[in-house]
Amino acid sequence: MHIQQQAYQCLMMKQPEEKAMAVLQLEKCAREANTWQCERTPARAVIIPGRPDKPHMISPKKVPRRGVGSTEGRAALYHALAHIEFNAINLGLDAVYRFADMPEDFYRDWLKVAAEEALHFTLLNEHLHRLGVQYGDFPAHNGLWDMAVKTADDVMARMALVPRVLEARGLDVTPGIIQKLRSVGDTRGVEILEIILRDEITHVAIGNSWFQYCCEARACEPLQTFRELLHHYAMGHLRGPFNQQARKKAGFTDQELHALKALERDFLKQLK
Repeated sequence: MHIQQQAYQCLMMKQPEEKAMAVLQLEKCAREANTWQCERTPARAVIIPGRPDKPHMISPKKVPRRGVGSTEGRAALYHALAHIEFNAINLGLDAVYRFADMPEDFYRDWLKVAAEEALHFTLLNEHLHRLGVQYGDFPAHNGLWDMAVKTADDVMARMALVPRVLEARGLDVTPGIIQKLRSVGDTRGVEILEIILRDEITHVAIGNSWFQYCCEARACEPLQTFRELLHHYAMGHLRGPFNQQARKKAGFTDQELHALKALERDFLKQLK
């Protein structure tokens, strides 16, 4: 069975714990066997991946914000993070399944990402249980997967918009969350988020690398291409401030970081 077919089977699993375990096992088996046989024709886009009936999906603007000073507030925070990681599992699997005729390292990289996201989800889910909560108890939004659907027909757009914009946002905000959790003595939560931040730097770097690969393959100038893709798929939406240190570790150049600030300024002007 081709690696894409196996990734698809995991992608369509509905139960989060079952999906996470299956992805970890698939990545381990593929890595040990070093088998990356893949399809050469594009797969049909997945509009709705396997996911449980809950959490209930609502608009990102309607997701309630709570402080970390209370148990309920921390539970809501970890639930939101677990939801992001669950979607990130699907995003990694979908990259393996969806995009054909890429180098073997592409499939190796994104299956590794999916497996690490599965570990992140598992750690957060276990912490939720310690707080007396389970995944699905709070509402959530579908922003990450919506972008996967929008970029399903173009691997370059996917690499530009998901790792470099949506997932890179985690590099910007996670250090501040860690500080807040440390201030309320949530030692285990801090440990989990430090693991996630470390791994997400690598994941964004993988996205950066494959975006550059696609630009070179199509003879596109990366900065201008990124601007065009951002405006086409995300209406130029870009949030700062940016964690320059983490983004540099993830492969962003000084020129790119300067461009990000300019893009953010342009977007804020449009809102006025």
